[in-house]
Amino acid sequence: MLLSVPDVLTTEQVMKARRILDEADWVDGRVTAGHQSSRAKDNMQIPEGSPPARELGGMVLAALERNALFVSAALPARVFPPLFNRYQGGQAFGTHVDNAIRQVTGTPHRLRTDLSASLFFTGPDEYEGGELVVEDTYGTHNVKLPAGHMILYPSTSLHHVRPVTRGVRIASFFWIQSMIRDDGERTLLFDLDLAIQRLNNAAADHSATMQLTGVYHNLVRRWAEV
Repeated sequence: MLLSVPDVLTTEQVMKARRILDEADWVDGRVTAGHQSSRAKDNMQIPEGSPPARELGGMVLAALERNALFVSAALPARVFPPLFNRYQGGQAFGTHVDNAIRQVTGTPHRLRTDLSASLFFTGPDEYEGGELVVEDTYGTHNVKLPAGHMILYPSTSLHHVRPVTRGVRIASFFWIQSMIRDDGERTLLFDLDLAIQRLNNAAADHSATMQLTGVYHNLVRRWAEV
């Protein structure tokens, strides 16, 4: 499932984040790359655990907790502390697949990467190139979203970032371990949840609403790992 999640951050939050990002120190993005990715990666990042990363990461995580669409689609068990990257002057990230397991730096905690996310802080008119290109069984998808919007996709997907030929592309990226490991099962639950919400809005007292809600929770109970 490839899903655009709009308005994760408000305009005011994006503006605040941009001020912090403009003043932050940036390092070579390969510091968080695995062996395969390090050969394809050319960008800059804010160091993990730095004050700007912690402040902005907290803002992003709090926004995700309030976002009903994200929660319904991801069914998150754990979210990796958000990281922040910048591309400019022809920088790009070649085709790769994300590491299956990520360790939170400085802690014993590990996370299985079921879903990958990119949250944009610069709008499409601020740079040329820089599309996130995600490959799946339905083809190739080019992603370039407004500031404050996020793309969510399976971490098993091959993907790359095209060279930024003008301007600057700034985003947050992170991974989610879902309570539902299998992408197909997670997609079925998401579709069912959306259908229940529509039915509830149209006919809240209909007996089918309660019946389908029970089916949803019983499927979660059957499939979830918590």
